[in-house]
Amino acid sequence: MRISARADYAVRAAAELAAGADEPMTAQALARAAAVPHRFLESILTDLRREGVIVSRRGAGGGHQLARPAASVTIADVIRAVEGPLVFVRDERPGDIAYGGAAAALPEVWVALRANVRAVLERVSLADLAAGRVPASVRRLTEDEDAWRAP
Repeated sequence: MRISARADYAVRAAAELAAGADEPMTAQALARAAAVPHRFLESILTDLRREGVIVSRRGAGGGHQLARPAASVTIADVIRAVEGPLVFVRDERPGDIAYGGAAAALPEVWVALRANVRAVLERVSLADLAAGRVPASVRRLTEDEDAWRAP
């Protein structure tokens, strides 16, 4: 699985909004805080706003904020807003694919992959990130030294 730069930038920016929960942030300030290219961030903010993850206000004192409490926004919500489904195969949902022959069981693998991705990304909220922590169930997955080893 590959996390795109767009998804990574979106999560980083959303985490910064969670950290500054009550104060709107301008796109420029958010780009600096999240270390994200400003031009790229503008497009990401448009997607996040369209999908209801953030709200934006123009004018003095305006900027961007989360649309709901950081504890109720997950990493999965942010990635779906900018990328669409978390796991898809050839632009199809894993459960909608059928194979024949020796690959007939492959859809089960794709669905299991999606379930595991969701098990991590839907459990970590922006509040968790802003507080510098992840849930114990996610942290446990990192305790195996093989988790950190490059393939």
